[in-house]
Amino acid sequence: MAPLRGRVVVVTGASGGVGRAVVRMLGRQGAKVALIARGTTGLGAAAVDVGVEGGTGQVFEADIADYDQVRRAGERIEAEMGPISVWINTAFSSVFSKFTEISPEEYTRTTAVTYLGYVWGTKVALDLMRPRGTGTIVQTGSALSYRGIPLQSAYCGAKHAIKGFTESLRTELLADGNGIHVTLVQLPAVNTPQFDWVLSKLRRHPQPVPPIYQPEVAARAIVYAAEHPERKEYWVGASTAATLLAQRVAPALVDRYVARTGVRSQQTDEKPPSGVSNLWQPADEAEDYGAHGSFDDRSHAHSPQLWLSQHRGPVLLALAGGTAAAFAALRRRNR
Repeated sequence: MAPLRGRVVVVTGASGGVGRAVVRMLGRQGAKVALIARGTTGLGAAAVDVGVEGGTGQVFEADIADYDQVRRAGERIEAEMGPISVWINTAFSSVFSKFTEISPEEYTRTTAVTYLGYVWGTKVALDLMRPRGTGTIVQTGSALSYRGIPLQSAYCGAKHAIKGFTESLRTELLADGNGIHVTLVQLPAVNTPQFDWVLSKLRRHPQPVPPIYQPEVAARAIVYAAEHPERKEYWVGASTAATLLAQRVAPALVDRYVARTGVRSQQTDEKPPSGVSNLWQPADEAEDYGAHGSFDDRSHAHSPQLWLSQHRGPVLLALAGGTAAAFAALRRRNR
């Protein structure tokens, strides 16, 4: 375990949603948090949250899709806050729409933010960490890294790309043996403001595919991964585990199921939000959206699967002990 108190931790996409929940939790642990995003109001409020929780927060405005901006932010962080110990990528944007209705410019921008943003963040982190031979990079993934669904082709494509990129990078780091770790955290549907501020061309308000989890569940998993980065990846939520296992066993059957249910399950009966989109400009430049979206009344605050995943060693040991005791009792009875 690598305690984060007093260490410099960078979070991209820190102003809202999962990133916002992560920085709050890092503040609670006493970390020195460097917050990267575009929206000044959201960033400022997030930095205040870090301080209220007991940490130190400092704002670094940057468009994660622009490598030069990310590099300059990383260099400033090290100059002003100290050596970066952990870099957490959470920033993304997307378009809710059928593929045929997304323009080439929108697709390019989504890919630049949601995929290349992770690549640029990772590159900057590695360039700064490698001379020291130590550091951790946490990539925020999704169950959609394994399983594409309708209306989110740009996002699913980017998440699949992040998974492949991270696996390739991880093998290079293992080959080098330089002490830098990279790990993936695959998230379920999360109640974040993305469903209010991501560009949508749907007739109804977009929603996460139930079951929905609160962003604090995701934050606990991401911060835990930052402290325990040796594992290749973490799955969060029973729905993520079920989706990934079903995809391994019967992908064609999952195709048909998602085709039948995926469009309707991603929309409410309400009209979509009008005039809000963070694809080209930050949605929280003048308004703070916080960590939570519009689905608090339908979201789970805890994940038993996550707890079991984080404690799998003791759980397996307890199960083995219980099984051995049961067999011993059965043998004694049979005698």
